[in-house]
Amino acid sequence: MSLGSRRLYSNFRLPSSDFRPLVCRVPATQRILGLEFFGGTVADAVDQALSHPGLVVAPSGTCFTRLQRDEIYRAAMIGADLILPDSGFMVLLWRLLRRRRINRISGLAYLKELLGREEFRRNRSVLWVLPNEHAADTTISWLQDHGFLTTADNCYVAPIFGSEVADPVLVDRIQSSQAGHIVIALSGGVQEKLGFYLREKCAHRPAIHCIGAALGFITGYQVAIPTWADRFYLGWLLRLLANPRKFLPRAMSAFALPRLILRYGEVLPPVKR
Repeated sequence: MSLGSRRLYSNFRLPSSDFRPLVCRVPATQRILGLEFFGGTVADAVDQALSHPGLVVAPSGTCFTRLQRDEIYRAAMIGADLILPDSGFMVLLWRLLRRRRINRISGLAYLKELLGREEFRRNRSVLWVLPNEHAADTTISWLQDHGFLTTADNCYVAPIFGSEVADPVLVDRIQSSQAGHIVIALSGGVQEKLGFYLREKCAHRPAIHCIGAALGFITGYQVAIPTWADRFYLGWLLRLLANPRKFLPRAMSAFALPRLILRYGEVLPPVKR
């Protein structure tokens, strides 16, 4: 089923988990490169995020080199409340090089599960942080078509950030609306720093879901990622084929991951100065 447009995606079905209780057992985590990755299922992860609001991140395989060269990103990842093992490349390498298994939870699978929860669907205090006006318009239309209580007031188009990420305007908006959920659909390396900044600046504690391009895969403003491609760890390939100039440099950075896992294993790599 194509995700390429809202019309073609009209047969989208949300998970049938609307009445899952919020009482959840926290499965064991696994430490990989100094980060505590969640070791349960996607349903367990959403249970955790809903019952214990905080910062949720899902780093791709291209993000790990940032741990050594971006200290703000490094602090955000270490301080995250829930880290999803989104990278299929990392999961495979962990099994091959360290002989240990961890369930992959993609940002796309996590978002689909979250969207299927009744307590999230009917929540009027969700704020969607998006990369541009086109993404905002497409997201609003898709959410409204699928029964979400979403208007333009629930969307925020983020500015272009530099190496340091701060947005006092967004903080004021979150504070005034008392948003219970913030869904950040920005690029990897930026969204984690923004999410960490927001968690530290907000007087209350919202659930902050950093899900990157997953929202665009579903609503149609990003390249289509079918369920089978996500299941077989091929989402990166479809994105690369759709826009090689943009995604080839990112894909190349993932080749540092085998060396990092072999050398450091569970230990956080040192900062390169």
